[in-house]
Amino acid sequence: MAIDRDAEASPARPKTAPPVRAMADPSWAERVRLGHRLGRALLYLTVAAGALIYSLPFLWMLSTAFKTDAEVFAYPPVWIPTKLTLEGFTDPWDNLPFLDYYRNTAVITGLNIVGNLASCSLVAFAFARMRFRGRNVLFLIVLSTMMLPGQVTLIPLYRLWSELNLTNTIAPLTIPGFLAGGYSGAFSVFLLRQYMMTIPFDLDDAAKLDGASWFRIYWNIVLPLSGPALGAAAIFLFTGKWSDFLDPLIYLSDPDKFTVPLGLAQLNSRYGLEYQQTMAQTLISLVPVLLVFFVVQRRYVQGIVVSGIK
Repeated sequence: MAIDRDAEASPARPKTAPPVRAMADPSWAERVRLGHRLGRALLYLTVAAGALIYSLPFLWMLSTAFKTDAEVFAYPPVWIPTKLTLEGFTDPWDNLPFLDYYRNTAVITGLNIVGNLASCSLVAFAFARMRFRGRNVLFLIVLSTMMLPGQVTLIPLYRLWSELNLTNTIAPLTIPGFLAGGYSGAFSVFLLRQYMMTIPFDLDDAAKLDGASWFRIYWNIVLPLSGPALGAAAIFLFTGKWSDFLDPLIYLSDPDKFTVPLGLAQLNSRYGLEYQQTMAQTLISLVPVLLVFFVVQRRYVQGIVVSGIK
């Protein structure tokens, strides 16, 4: 009988217990659960500390809105007012037409959302679904406008609107939205185009076989399926236009046409700063933005995810 000398010469290897036995060990399983609990507790503690740090400015604004003038400048700072006052919420509405400011802001924001979604969805549809020469080059040119600072085109655009005698009107603040212009227009085109490319192209082919035109495909097929991207773009436009300060400051000179950010600036003058009133009215102006955020906060996350889909 042949003898395997290699097997005979090699020392016997110790047999290791399979992982199943180690997992069945009560002490080992308890250590694993303890490690998971400690890791989760550390994660929650880090998130809570970060949330507290980032919320300090908002908490200070909320506290200052209800303080008296003496407590606003008190040292050391007073976080919890000893006496709540509502003068910062009521006095500005008696002295300034804040109702007109909110109405003007709502009109400008609404027109921008409608115009931007209508124009940018058409441009995005062309880049995503149509095949034509120079498509990629044109898309890169559109994206390059996002890298161009707004201060570069500020003076030429003002000269243009001034020559058209449209300054001190809402035209410079709304018409570019209907032309897919500006940084927000390029971003909306990018976001919508990325989403429209994920829609199956077989739907276009089937519609063409039925005799549908490009506009029919856009209106009846692609646009209804792009609801999540349109919602995300609308939210980004709302938050951006509602708090826009520079453009209304440049083009509007009549106080009756001011927006909310310009109205907040009217609370302060070169003779003094109304901290209490400014904080209170800023808090009120944040209410629409906070409501939109908490109602459709999933759209914010979805908008960020959609912008990265190819």
